[in-house]
Amino acid sequence: MLKTVWSSKKGDLMGIISWIILGALAGWIASKIMKTDHSMGAVANIIVGIVGAFIGGIVMNMIGKVGVTDFDIRSFLVALLGSVILLAIVKAVRK
Repeated sequence: MLKTVWSSKKGDLMGIISWIILGALAGWIASKIMKTDHSMGAVANIIVGIVGAFIGGIVMNMIGKVGVTDFDIRSFLVALLGSVILLAIVKAVRK
């Protein structure tokens, strides 16, 4: 069974805080990469990062790899990948 950030041994609160921190960081860096940072606030960065983590996990599973599993650099990169994909889709739809 995969260990996820949500089911950390320190409890649900630590899992939620981990998701928020990972999401904020991934969303903020993705918004810098996609040049949408000027139109996004902190809450939007967190939401983009968390949704991006799910998207990144789906993409990684599609290619036979593991998605977000812990609060580490690999999980951050998966969340960042998903966040960039999400922002690219949003930018394409808005045009």
